[in-house]
Amino acid sequence: MTAMTAQTAERTGPVVGTPYGAVRGRYENGIAVFRGIPYAAPPFGPHRFRPPVPPEPWTGVRDALDFGPTAPKPPYSEAFAALLSDPVVPGDDCLNLNVWTPEPGRGARLPVMVWLHGGALTRGSSAVPVYDGHAFARDGVVMVSVNYRLGVEGYGLFPDAPANPGLRDQLAALRWVHESIAAFGGDPDRITLFGQSAGAISIGALLAAPQAQGLVRRAVLQSGPPEAFDRDKVRRMVRRMATRLKIPATAEAFAAVDRELLLRTQADVGRLSSPVLGGPTFGIVIDGELVPRDPLEALVDGEVAQGVDLMLGWTRDEYRLWLVPGGLHERVDRLGAVALAGAMARCHCGVEVPRGYRTLHPGAGAAETVGQLVTDHLLRYPLHRLADARPGTAHVYEFAWPSNLPGLGSCHALELGFVFDTGDIPESAKLAGQGAPQSLADAMHGAWVRFAVDGDPGWQPWDDTHPVRIFGEGEPYVVHGARDPEFALWATDAMAKDTAARAEDTPPARSATELRSVVRRRLRRTGDVRRSS
Repeated sequence: MTAMTAQTAERTGPVVGTPYGAVRGRYENGIAVFRGIPYAAPPFGPHRFRPPVPPEPWTGVRDALDFGPTAPKPPYSEAFAALLSDPVVPGDDCLNLNVWTPEPGRGARLPVMVWLHGGALTRGSSAVPVYDGHAFARDGVVMVSVNYRLGVEGYGLFPDAPANPGLRDQLAALRWVHESIAAFGGDPDRITLFGQSAGAISIGALLAAPQAQGLVRRAVLQSGPPEAFDRDKVRRMVRRMATRLKIPATAEAFAAVDRELLLRTQADVGRLSSPVLGGPTFGIVIDGELVPRDPLEALVDGEVAQGVDLMLGWTRDEYRLWLVPGGLHERVDRLGAVALAGAMARCHCGVEVPRGYRTLHPGAGAAETVGQLVTDHLLRYPLHRLADARPGTAHVYEFAWPSNLPGLGSCHALELGFVFDTGDIPESAKLAGQGAPQSLADAMHGAWVRFAVDGDPGWQPWDDTHPVRIFGEGEPYVVHGARDPEFALWATDAMAKDTAARAEDTPPARSATELRSVVRRRLRRTGDVRRSS
């Protein structure tokens, strides 16, 4: 591009063709940015609660300068809003996406990263400032971020509508990227899906979906395992809303309800839900088509996503985001044995498991024991299983830098400002506090870029020594096996196996001393703590 052509492009904005019409973006600090591009028609009117359909083509050039409408969603509670940003852009055309590219136009063939945001499938959007894609484009990656339907609109389970419309939105966006991204400078054969929390859960389902095979080369699952939710649990959420609204639990009846009333009812019914404590929720369900079986089992069996490189990880204190805001941490501590009993029921385990945790965490209160136990059961252990099933092609990490805000530790979602290298904006400081280390952002963001480029983030892939990259205070390092007593996954597994054996009346009841021996033997078998760069 000549200097004169570059100056003209800066004034007029880059124009790129898509399957439905041309779009005009703008240059921001040398990066071409396109926002609010529709990949599907507005999911309302005749398309309400239905699978996505293509948008109406347009003539001329459509401006893609601002973020498009966000999916309908209730606001965060005051306690969470103080920590997490969730902007709202009004409008019906919410099935849209954004592109950041350093080199628009065919021929560049740059690696592509597609971001699926988290938010428990009920909140979040691509407009969250922390998810700005400038740093990825600066480093030679075409980045795409996606909006998709949320809550009852995207994951309500009705007898008169297909399941998982929000997941179908994500598939439609992924197909759009595969077909369109070359015109933005991307390589459709080097697409990396990455997402956090609900976004990572969604990626697990997409990797296992028959309709998505061949669309993804690599995937990053941050703090979210492949899973399918219990259909009855999701159906109960819909029925509770229907009872409050005094309508039938059908898509037709829900479509007739005022949208704001629907959101208020959803928020009210789900206000006591928590990843740690459970409760009614929305989630991806097995539907016999897009999700024909449990995604984790399909991926572990190796029947799907063959040849897809994986990066998997979690934060050291995931549970603190769910328990600290609003004082729930202290309330769980006060509940003590009652809270532990609830966690045992949620994890389908016996008393040996919390005993094992207390052996490894002397002096820990009920909240810490419950939090780590449930986190291991719901998140770390499934990701550990997935890594075991994909040796040589999976890389595992743990984020262990503690927030500068009191009580949060290395909580859920804290790593996002480091991954996107957006730690210097106020929205990142809401969760991290002031003074987040730029060196850690350089290390994490660099690892994500390297992974998108060639599948190697900078440390050895998973094998029988269980290497885990630790991103914490100081230089990142790798540990092998059980890192230290703060990480109880392997001990939990040992306790769970012991529980199963006892259920069959195989061994006699064990004393606390014998339980400590079980834990120590298990830790020795899984490897000592060895650090490497």
